[in-house]
Amino acid sequence: MRIVSGIFKGRRINPPPNLSVRPTTDRAKESLFNILVNNFTFEDMDVLDLFAGTGSISYEFVSRGCRSVTAIDINSRCIDFIKMMADDFKMEILHAYRDDVFRFLKHNTKQYNLIFADPPYDLRGLADIPDMVLNSLSLAKDGWFILEHPRKIMFSDHKYLLQHREYGHVNFTVFQLK
Repeated sequence: MRIVSGIFKGRRINPPPNLSVRPTTDRAKESLFNILVNNFTFEDMDVLDLFAGTGSISYEFVSRGCRSVTAIDINSRCIDFIKMMADDFKMEILHAYRDDVFRFLKHNTKQYNLIFADPPYDLRGLADIPDMVLNSLSLAKDGWFILEHPRKIMFSDHKYLLQHREYGHVNFTVFQLK
């Protein structure tokens, strides 16, 4: 894995082999960020990365100059790895916290311009995540919520659906509160 663009472009991310995660592929990340660069000014963004895993998405947002990036994962080894990488790369705006995503959403009061979630594909209740995020106070008005998910789950009738993209086995569905 590598950071695709920005000030940390080309830096390698080598997570320990015992992390049970499924990182977003470099190809899918690059495609996603090509969409984002045409819709956002990164310097004005506060980003929330849910189910952060290795932190791959968080590093991309930091590398592109976001105002702040918050990474949440329940796995302490993932959070320790993200904190280690943030220290190694001197990413002062990246804050990683060990927490249950669902509990975090219930208690969070900060608003984010973009929320990204990459839950385990076999997570029970995965289809309910968009409504949980969109009904929380976490997403700013006109903000985007992006869910990475398997192709067997689709959101074509969701009232806040903005767009859907598919890159191989990776699906991104974008929701927007208006």
